[in-house]
Amino acid sequence: MSSILRAIKALRKRKSTAIVAIGGLGLAFIFVVVRARERKNITPPPAPLEVDVVQVRESNVRIYSEWIGTTDGMVNADIRSQVSGYLLQRNYTEGAFVHRGQLLFEIDPRPFEAVLNQARADLARAEAQVGQAVSQLEQAQAQLAQSNSGLLQAEANQRKTQLDVDKFVPLFAQKAVTRQDMDNAVQSNDASKAQLDAARSQIRASTAAVGNANASIVAAKAQVKSAQAVVNTAELNLGFTKIISPIDGIAGIAAAQVGDLVNPTSGVLTTVSTVDPIRVYFTVSEQEYLNYVKQNPTEAQRTAAQKELELQLFLADGSVYPHAGRFYIADRQVDTQTGAIRIAGVFPNPDNILRPGQYARVRAATSIQENALLVPQRAINQLQGLYRVAVVGSDNRVSIRTVTPGPTVGQMWVVQDGLKAGETVLVDGTQRVNSGTTVKPRPFTPSQDAAAQDN
Repeated sequence: MSSILRAIKALRKRKSTAIVAIGGLGLAFIFVVVRARERKNITPPPAPLEVDVVQVRESNVRIYSEWIGTTDGMVNADIRSQVSGYLLQRNYTEGAFVHRGQLLFEIDPRPFEAVLNQARADLARAEAQVGQAVSQLEQAQAQLAQSNSGLLQAEANQRKTQLDVDKFVPLFAQKAVTRQDMDNAVQSNDASKAQLDAARSQIRASTAAVGNANASIVAAKAQVKSAQAVVNTAELNLGFTKIISPIDGIAGIAAAQVGDLVNPTSGVLTTVSTVDPIRVYFTVSEQEYLNYVKQNPTEAQRTAAQKELELQLFLADGSVYPHAGRFYIADRQVDTQTGAIRIAGVFPNPDNILRPGQYARVRAATSIQENALLVPQRAINQLQGLYRVAVVGSDNRVSIRTVTPGPTVGQMWVVQDGLKAGETVLVDGTQRVNSGTTVKPRPFTPSQDAAAQDN
């Protein structure tokens, strides 16, 4: 009996030990699972954000201004018909270069040739009339000379007969001559006086004939001049049937075709434009003009500044025109509606790349800002009218600042306020950081194109 009791006690003891062992193993398993889960939930701290940074650069920079411009020919010659007629030919290639004096159009010349021939015939008749008037003048002058000779003879005869009368009067009083002799002397003197009056009348008639002949010559010569003017007009009109280019330049598309009836009021046939050099018109605000005048108050200073001013041209595709331009003229007045003044620049165009009517941007260095603070344009972020940059401190922590930007210079932006020279700013990623963010800065390397543009 006692042995059975001992066996039962021993069995109960082993059972308790097994339960304790199993419980310990369960607790150990639970502990391991919990620790594993704790280790899984613990993540390492994130690495600092790697960002590109640059230092704020201080430099003397040229400040550029840009305007929208329009190209135009240096000279634009509108080609019109100066006479009425039918177009027979178009003698040029549309859109091609033409030379001064080159034939562009030809109008039917036959009606004008007929008018010219008639005018030349009228001129010949007028010249013949001049010859007749000259002959009449010569005859009148010969008659006048003959009348002058007869007058001299009549005067001589009258003096002789008068002497006879004067001699016979005292002799007749002394009864030295007969009455018959006295009467003959008086009659001879009266006859010589009549001849003298007739000779004087002939002189007056001959003089009048000479005057009439001279008047006829003047009238005939006037008729010749009138006929010559008609001939000249006819020759001009005939010449106008050949329409030529007055300048060297690019000829536009013809507005009239062969067979069209054209006249001086039918409009422009085509336009020839001198495009080398070529003008570029752009407008400058009144404020910009006043700033320029303040910087160059005298006429000599303005002239010198205009000679040094170099214009750049950016074409519609964004490319830079390879030839630099120069200032040409400024308009005489400011437009009262726009408050701007029209300016013209001149650009070389040796290959005729530019054509009138193109739009382009004109750029010029208008001033120099000393000790300007420069940062890349990408470093400045605009949000709700405010401009912000991310400044990286010596501890690599970011602080967001509001800045006042100025003009742009290539890929750079002039900062007027909010930064100091030598400070480090983020180039990109301003939106990804906040004040207090720790970053890993690395020097920013601009592309070659951007570096070239900044220079």
